[in-house]
Amino acid sequence: MITNRIIIPETASGERLDKVLASLVDTCSRGRIQALIEQGLVSLDEEIPRVREKVYGGEIVELVIPDNVVLSNEPEPMDLDIVHEDEDCIVINKPVGLVVHPGAGNATGTLMNGLLAYSPALASMPRAGIVHRLDKDTSGLMVVAKTEQSRLFLVEQLSEHKVHREYVALVRGQVIAGGTIDEPIARDPNNRVRMAVRPAGKKAITHYSVEERFDRHTLLNVKLETGRTHQIRVHLSHLGWPLVGDRVYAGRQTSIAGLSKAMREQLQKFDRQALHARKLAFKHPVSGRDMSMSCPLADDIQLLLERLRGTEG
Repeated sequence: MITNRIIIPETASGERLDKVLASLVDTCSRGRIQALIEQGLVSLDEEIPRVREKVYGGEIVELVIPDNVVLSNEPEPMDLDIVHEDEDCIVINKPVGLVVHPGAGNATGTLMNGLLAYSPALASMPRAGIVHRLDKDTSGLMVVAKTEQSRLFLVEQLSEHKVHREYVALVRGQVIAGGTIDEPIARDPNNRVRMAVRPAGKKAITHYSVEERFDRHTLLNVKLETGRTHQIRVHLSHLGWPLVGDRVYAGRQTSIAGLSKAMREQLQKFDRQALHARKLAFKHPVSGRDMSMSCPLADDIQLLLERLRGTEG
């Protein structure tokens, strides 16, 4: 199995992903590239793309060329919080700190490894049925396909923005009212780890409303219309409301005037972005019925909110 990491050149802007990759990977024809995309073996800025996806330049592609179409990963038993399961799909409440699938620096101990131990039949599925992802330090709901029919259906639903995802985000600053952020997102040319609002980026739309206000922080309900990499983190920091604990987009964690020493220490110890995928709704891939699930806030966010209510509420 060979994993290729490719940066899409700026000169390819507007071209189809399969065409661009075929021109960049000598060992793969365009048909082979299309097959790998369909099998879930290609990621575009850490998302699973469609074959007809257009690129803008600057995106990072990971292309897995296996010896056969089945990825070989070791099952690793782990406690999984299963919110729903039937013959066609699984909905999981992912904990903080769990990487979704193996990659550079995370060869083992991922959600994929856990899924393979939980349901060995998933070994025949690309990425063990994983059709979308959450960042390592974002907690909450994910849907996993158990059959190829379900996987193809869910990938299509995601690409057409028909999967409803609702998040809770705790941000620095006072947000007066809700609104919509419609700003394109692309890879930051000055820092390849970051995404940024850029005119030539992909369309990205985020809706937000105020759920609870504190003196110096705001708890937001956030709904994604699109699903770009780091979209919520990028959009909210762009408006001056970075997520609490976000080391990538919040900048230097400056001291906030008026907070008690204990509260400052509590915020400084919160070492991940305060973002939780609370609700997930989609059409069942076989029956077509409307599915809707929710899960409680992760314990660390809940504890932080309780402390804020006692000091800023």
